[in-house]
Order: sequence, then C-alpha cells, then structure tokens
Amino acid sequence: MKKTIIPENKTIITVAQTGALTKKSQNPNLPEQPEEIADSAYACFNEGAAICHVHARDKKGENTADIDIFRDIHARIRAKCNIIIQDSTGGGPNLSQQERIHCLQADPEMASLNMGSLMRVTGPYKGIAWSNLPEEIDYYLGEMAKRNIKPEMEIYNHAMLSEVYRLVEQGLVKMPYYINIVLGMKYQGAEPATAETYFSLVQKLPPGSIFNSTAVGSAQTNIVTLGIILGGCVRVGLEDNIFYGKGELAKSNAQLVARAVRLVRELGKEPATPDEARQYLGLDQLKNRKDETEGLNK
Repeated sequence: MKKTIIPENKTIITVAQTGALTKKSQNPNLPEQPEEIADSAYACFNEGAAICHVHARDKKGENTADIDIFRDIHARIRAKCNIIIQDSTGGGPNLSQQERIHCLQADPEMASLNMGSLMRVTGPYKGIAWSNLPEEIDYYLGEMAKRNIKPEMEIYNHAMLSEVYRLVEQGLVKMPYYINIVLGMKYQGAEPATAETYFSLVQKLPPGSIFNSTAVGSAQTNIVTLGIILGGCVRVGLEDNIFYGKGELAKSNAQLVARAVRLVRELGKEPATPDEARQYLGLDQLKNRKDETEGLNK
C-alpha cells in the first residue's frame, strides 16, 4: 500500500454541492444560484470542508459555462471564507468540449479533470459519449498550467488509472498528484462502489499521490469511511448523494459535511483547514496566488 503524502492525522474534505445532473425537483435544498452556492460553501467551510467543488447553473437552473457566473460564484465565496475553490471541467452533458473549460478563466485554484472517455448508458443522454481523448486531456492540462491551476484527476475505473500513469511518465502533472476515485456512477460507466474495487485502485496509485474518495448514492458514507481508514481524503455533497439516510433527503450540503467530520474524528483524525490543504496539495497561499493571477490578467 502506497501511503498518501499528508499527515496521518489529517483528512481533506471536499464538498461537491450542485453537480450537473441533480435538480431541485429531486431535493429542494440543492444550491443552484451563485448566492445559494456561496452561502452553502460558507456553511460547509464552518463545518470543516477545505475544498468546494463548483458547477454553475443559469437562471433556469441549467448547466452553464458562463464565465461571469463562475466569477460571481467565486467572488461571493471568497468574500465569506478562504475555502479552496475547485471548478468542474466536466460541466454537464449539454456543454461542448470547449465550453467545459471556460471556467478556467475565472481562475479557480483547482479544477477537476476526467481521465478518459465514457459512454452514458442510462438517462436522457443515453448513448451519447463523453469525450476525454488523450490529446484533449493534454490540452486541458496545458490551459490549467498557464493559470497555475492544479488538476484533480478523476478516475472511474482501472483503465483511467493508466492515463494517470501516462501523464506522470510524460511529466505533464506535478507531485503531489491529486486523484479522485469515483465509483458507483453507473450513468457514466463507473465501476461499482465496492470495497474490493476501491482498495484495488488505491493499491495501484502512483507514488506521490493524494487520493480522494467519491461514491455516488447510498455508498457514499461507506466509501468515505473506507477512504479515511486507508489514509485518503473524502468528498461528500448533494452532487453525489441527495439523501442523508434511507428515504431521508439531506437538509443541506453542510449536513453531509458535518457527518464526514464526525467520521474523521471518530477514526482519530482531524479535518484539514483550507490553508493546511493548500500546503499538502502544493497550492499557493491565497495572497501569493492573488498576486500571480493579477499579473497574468494584466
């Protein structure tokens, strides 16, 4: 087992608040508009989250690549707290390949990056491929590098882990490698959220990796707990799971973060603060980053 390179008594908690698929009709507590997203992010920060994973919606609640909306979300969050802002380049099935990286122009500290193409196998977009070819991944990484944005490499299966190794071998990503293991998302072809699959992927991670744990639906709490035990980080939120318990809708993203924090502490660890997480992940502290991005945008 390769050890993650964060202190053994710390865990980084990410909250994925909105996502591309979840609707208020499924859970009315889902934050969609910038003010809602920022208020939710602040509540999650107060509970112990260090990273906020951001998707943007338009006034109608549909996925959008509008840079001004991303900038509005960022500004509102930053006015409240110093949580790490991580935008999604997955975007949503209605967005084009180029639209999915518009969010990078809003200068997040991190951005998610999927490590391979998938076929949507259920739902309204059934049969439509989600393209992430090697050359497309390399292009996304290049755009992130220009802006000093750290990629969170998302893997849904063992084949995607091979793509991570390619990037490592070609020097296209820098240590520490931040890898998010996504399981249980049958809609997009992810492997099942079982302990066996999860443990197998963790064992095969490249040296110098910090790994995050994402499970969709009812498996979220189980995989979160296993991730903490194995020395990894955890992700919770309404993007991945709209329920708190069987048949019980979650009241908020903060409620899910609070449970994750309780699990972290029951297992003898503490949630990392945003500044601690920046140190572990090799991110600039906020003041230094502000100086850099202002220079880039002049």
